[in-house]
Amino acid sequence: MEDLKKVLIELEEYLFLPEVRGSSIELAQLISDDFIEIGASGLRFGKANVLRRLPNEVAPEIIASNYELRMLGSDCAQLLYKAKMSKAEQPSPVYSHRCSIWRQNSRTQWQMIYHQGTICAPF
Repeated sequence: MEDLKKVLIELEEYLFLPEVRGSSIELAQLISDDFIEIGASGLRFGKANVLRRLPNEVAPEIIASNYELRMLGSDCAQLLYKAKMSKAEQPSPVYSHRCSIWRQNSRTQWQMIYHQGTICAPF
């Protein structure tokens, strides 16, 4: 399970990179077609919205810690962690508890199917 945890952390942090967030092709490969995100605003987004929105945004700096992995099935895992996100246009960072669910598809590739970030007190 430690090997899978390492793989999923690498995939999660790969999605933090500005060049990945700016690439619809990269995002389309990492995010499942049935992807759902519930943002800090409480709004719900699908894959199409993410592919339109992220490449046009200035990528924030995200520092993640305290990763936990929970297996939800043989091909499905939940990654929980804390994140500190800094944006150039915001005077102070935003802290959040985050949850991503990753599913292994038929080609043995892991794709994110769900993501949620809930704002919390600084840690």
